Amino acid sequence: MLQLRAGDALIVVDIQYDFLPGGSLAVAGGDEIIAPINALARKFTNVIQTQDWHPAGHISFASQHPGKQPFEVIELPYGPQVLWPDHCVIGTRGAEFDARLDIPHVQTIIRKGYRKSIDSYSGFKENDHTTRTGLAGYLLEREISRLFLCGLATDFCVGWTAEDGIASGFECVLIEDACRAIDTNGSLAAAWARMNAAGVKRATMGEIG
Repeated sequence: MLQLRAGDALIVVDIQYDFLPGGSLAVAGGDEIIAPINALARKFTNVIQTQDWHPAGHISFASQHPGKQPFEVIELPYGPQVLWPDHCVIGTRGAEFDARLDIPHVQTIIRKGYRKSIDSYSGFKENDHTTRTGLAGYLLEREISRLFLCGLATDFCVGWTAEDGIASGFECVLIEDACRAIDTNGSLAAAWARMNAAGVKRATMGEIG
């Protein structure tokens, strides 16, 4: 068992309509983790959410690149970029948190991907691996040292947040059964290889005390 302590926080990643069944970038089984995450969150004093938050015409949308299709990979100034269906556009229902998510004690929400010319998977840094969101500073001021991560999707926003959490000096534990993956072009295996190399730990919900 992993006994919770004062310096722990749960990060709930991107439980938004567009990532759930029926959404424009639906993650298979994404709705299955909502009720378990609600229960899990009640074990934590400190809870943070992340929210994908794109302007219309975002550079990561396949619709902005003539002749390209969703899930193709292109090269942008900051590196490789998977092209996505339009999703989580500011002001649309798809960008909203699912109404079934019931975590009233969430203390802050980190929005990411709101700059039109760069994507942002991680809750800590945008995809240039340089531009920071401010999450690390917030956690440090709160004297939080260990992060537990859950949500959508394992191989993108959850995984990158865990990796950048380690790089920012936090211990990170990914709760495997409280996540779901997209797994496009081998992305899940690649994400786990990176996370293992970074030192991200794995746990299940039943192991959280």
